Amino acid sequence: MAKLTTAEFIDAIKELSVLELNDLVKACEEEFGVSAAAGVVVAAAGGDAAAAEEKDEFDVELTEVGPNKVKVIKVVREATGLGLKEAKEVVDGAPKVLKEGASKAEAEELKTKLEAEGAKVTLK
Repeated sequence: MAKLTTAEFIDAIKELSVLELNDLVKACEEEFGVSAAAGVVVAAAGGDAAAAEEKDEFDVELTEVGPNKVKVIKVVREATGLGLKEAKEVVDGAPKVLKEGASKAEAEELKTKLEAEGAKVTLK
């Protein structure tokens, strides 16, 4: 068999369907005793270790109230369980951390609700 150049090999791969390409990857894994996922692990290990592991707790900080202060106060009361006076003080004191150690889903949900009312929120 004639030896293919790198360019010819890449051109041949471009002509494969997705299923054929999947079969090729599996065959290469079996032939050479490797896994296609191993390259991803090596690439991630080369980066910053803190960036590689995903954060699972967030602090939700209200950075700006925006034009709908009353609606923002309502969302803050709902999220924190504070009374009207306390929630108003938190909103007036922006930038202020509303919730510490919130899960990613909870933090994203609160951020979405506040941003819908015109506030600006930062997740830390």
